[in-house]
Amino acid sequence: MNIQIFAVTIVAAATLISGCSGSGTDMNGMNTQGQPAQVSGKVADGYLVSAVVFLDRNGNYQLDVDEPSTTTDASGTYTLNVTATDIGKYPIVAMAIKGQTVDKDTNQAVANSYLLSMPASAVSGTISSNFISPMSTLIREKMAANPSMTLTDAMTQLRNQMNLPTGTNMMADYVSGSQSGANMVQFQNMHTTAQQMVGLMAGQAALVMNGTGVYMNRYHSMMASINSNMPGIAANAMNGQSMSSTFMTTMMSQIQTQLGVMPMGGGFANYSGMFRNMTSHNSFWSNTGTPMTPMSGGMMR
Repeated sequence: MNIQIFAVTIVAAATLISGCSGSGTDMNGMNTQGQPAQVSGKVADGYLVSAVVFLDRNGNYQLDVDEPSTTTDASGTYTLNVTATDIGKYPIVAMAIKGQTVDKDTNQAVANSYLLSMPASAVSGTISSNFISPMSTLIREKMAANPSMTLTDAMTQLRNQMNLPTGTNMMADYVSGSQSGANMVQFQNMHTTAQQMVGLMAGQAALVMNGTGVYMNRYHSMMASINSNMPGIAANAMNGQSMSSTFMTTMMSQIQTQLGVMPMGGGFANYSGMFRNMTSHNSFWSNTGTPMTPMSGGMMR
């Protein structure tokens, strides 16, 4: 696969949208028959500059010509012009594009493309409240695989998997939160874990990304594997081990083998068994077989 094609295609699509003035839409791709509104937030594992962000109205993880889109600015911030009735109805997707998107953690362009998102029910019209990250991405995948799982359930499950204090806001801007405050250490742990989640996601680019988005079954399978191994990923990151640790290199290899035998096409396969709802459990089992109990602590804000 030629990954370079991906960046060209996305930029071309964004240009097409910005110039579109077809029936029922304005130059921003907004439905003029509804009340206009804005959705703002940031994109990160570290803040991502020049990432493509769009409202995914049909849930296909790719930018279509009738979907509002934008690119993040120098601080990783985006603002989408949408219809008010769309807020909370559709998920938001962010594309980090090889050679174009800059990760402010390193101030370098990303070496491989990858996709992040946030669930529709978490999208708010409150300015700068819509933080898109590997955490929000996994929360969306949990909910997509288990339609009965609520946003609160999915956030609690991820918090438990990472052994973070009760009340930790898994949708919060952990980059800003890691700079200071009483909860700084918890947010730093979220940040380092997010970096390693992105390392796994970007490492599958040749198998998961296509010219305009992702191969959906492969993407869901990759995220299911990350979900199943979240306790180990979090422990690896929080214990100061890198992407070259035995655990992470083994996991990377296993995911690549798994994806390599999967067809590119197909709809949403059933991965609910890999996204079991563990929110009623007081503890969970890590990939090493060690029981881990969620830490106690105050509410994160």
